[in-house]
Amino acid sequence: MPFQLHFGESDLLRCRFALSPLFETQEAVRTLSRPYRHGYHLPWLRRIREAAVTLDLEPLWLLMPDSGHNPDFICPPPIGPLATFEEEIAAVRAVDPEVARADMALALGDRPGGPESATGRRLLADPARAVHELADLLERAWQTLIEPYWPRLRALLEADIAYHSRRLADSGLEQVLGEVSPRLSWNGSTLTVTGTRGDHQRVLGGQGLVLMPSVFVWPEVVGGHEEPWQPGLIYPARGIGGLWSESGDRTPGTLARLLGRVRADVLCALDEPAGTSALAHRLGLAPSSVSAHLSVLRGAGLLASRRYGHQVLYERTPLGIALAASE
Repeated sequence: MPFQLHFGESDLLRCRFALSPLFETQEAVRTLSRPYRHGYHLPWLRRIREAAVTLDLEPLWLLMPDSGHNPDFICPPPIGPLATFEEEIAAVRAVDPEVARADMALALGDRPGGPESATGRRLLADPARAVHELADLLERAWQTLIEPYWPRLRALLEADIAYHSRRLADSGLEQVLGEVSPRLSWNGSTLTVTGTRGDHQRVLGGQGLVLMPSVFVWPEVVGGHEEPWQPGLIYPARGIGGLWSESGDRTPGTLARLLGRVRADVLCALDEPAGTSALAHRLGLAPSSVSAHLSVLRGAGLLASRRYGHQVLYERTPLGIALAASE
């Protein structure tokens, strides 16, 4: 069944890209209970397996029905394009308990037996306590599942936003949304998301739309946030196929002999634009070492750089792409 977003003229002026560490945390929790999402993330699942069993995720899973409503208050629209987890979780803790109770009741109503379950009754009976319990659980999930890998994930998400921002400047919003996912299509002023569960309509009403790439939402496209929240559209980030591969898995031996192993690893790690810190984390190198190699590669015409937000992103030039693809 389709999910449809109806745009007015002012909505087109209020569309923005953002990324959300809190949303990635929520989707990582969801992915643990959705085997059909595991394909790209098996290396991550192996790494977090032992730590994940220490988390009691049942209250969050109960509020994540396969179809129907998921609570917006535990993952509100990002405050800005570069919001931190600490900023986002503080907003969760500040939610009005009655707003949270109504939100949880909708989600539990879409889960068979949800309102009658012991956990469901406990959450609804004391929503103020439930807000803090769920925020604490999300914070532990962040620390266990996402924070150790956040530089790598953030680099991929920022690269996706940078790419689509360039495409927006080149081709406009309609073209960009068509490229984000084959599940999206325009008809007049209506954006339709196919392949979703349930039939849902949302008139944006001048609020615009938050566009968020996500590592863990694949293979789905998710429409999020009921009123009064700003509507959101969450789509799979580009490049997740190589997210968990290590540098040695993608560096041709001939290129390593030509450039040196480490410098070749740096070049080949740039499947998507990334900054110095993210590359250092991904490759297990000191940032100063990565910075020196990036400078040499850029000076040789293999990389280009540009500033995005708080950091400089590096990406391969056509010559760099050709060399990285060599056998």
